[in-house]
Amino acid sequence: MLERIAGTGPLPEHLRDGVVAIGNFDGVHRGHQAVLETALAEARQRNRPALVLTFNPHPRKFFRPRSPLFVLTPPEMKAQLLNNLGFSAVVEQAFTDDLSEKSAEAFITSILRDNLGICHAVTGFNFHFGKDREGGPEFLTNAGRRHGFGVTLVDAFRDEAAHIISSSGIRQLLAQGHVAEAAGQLGYRFTVRETVINGQKLGRTLGFPTANMRLPESVELREGVYAVRFRRADGSLHDGVASFGRRPTVDDNGAPLLETFVFDFSDSLYGEDCSVSFFSYLRGEEKFNGLDELVAQMRRDEQEARALLAGMRPLSALDASVSF
Repeated sequence: MLERIAGTGPLPEHLRDGVVAIGNFDGVHRGHQAVLETALAEARQRNRPALVLTFNPHPRKFFRPRSPLFVLTPPEMKAQLLNNLGFSAVVEQAFTDDLSEKSAEAFITSILRDNLGICHAVTGFNFHFGKDREGGPEFLTNAGRRHGFGVTLVDAFRDEAAHIISSSGIRQLLAQGHVAEAAGQLGYRFTVRETVINGQKLGRTLGFPTANMRLPESVELREGVYAVRFRRADGSLHDGVASFGRRPTVDDNGAPLLETFVFDFSDSLYGEDCSVSFFSYLRGEEKFNGLDELVAQMRRDEQEARALLAGMRPLSALDASVSF
């Protein structure tokens, strides 16, 4: 089981002298996975622990606090994905004023050498670090020679169309509702995890009870209706259809809410931490002329989602671990 460690001091002895993958890894997409799988292979070859060093908050949120950032994988979700990939631990280094002022050399000596005690570092070809981003791939490689650890740099990963995969590109796809295309770049279905909250219970009276979640305001997912898979806290998995938006027919001024109708399910979910994986965008939000029209469309949405989900197969081993 993956250990989550705050980067505030030296690692426990059993995790020292390990191989560490370094990066923000927001999304843990296929480009990130190329770096992460290289680190895992290096750790197996050396028979050493495999670790990830990441940063929280995301440096972009630190430097631009007033500019919202759609974080694809908050720490909890990122840790789950890294665990499923096979890492021993993730070091969640706090990105603070002190860290932002560290020179590249101080980052090497205080974090990689003293706190983590690494034997090998793996990172992307364009990783920069230290105050004013003074440290880069060449600096890291030379520092490794001085301090006794190896360095592997991983080239940019390109998809089947030869496009470089990026977190920003995936955010744009999700904002447009292109969840299937985003899944192709992530290597798994985009998934959110939140606590189920009380709603107005209108869905229950209409025959479509929903599990309601309030997503962070920064989430830029296109409003509309999706075919989804719903995972309970106990690990059980259920097909469903979810609406993300402001419920224009019944509550035009409401805040965005994710409402999932879980198929063939009747238990209470209030207070549970559950996850929703998005498979397909079915349609945009609509304002209907009354509840009868709304219910008729919800029945059509259910039929379409059931048919679509019945034919789905995992995109990868990671996808199988998340939404199958």
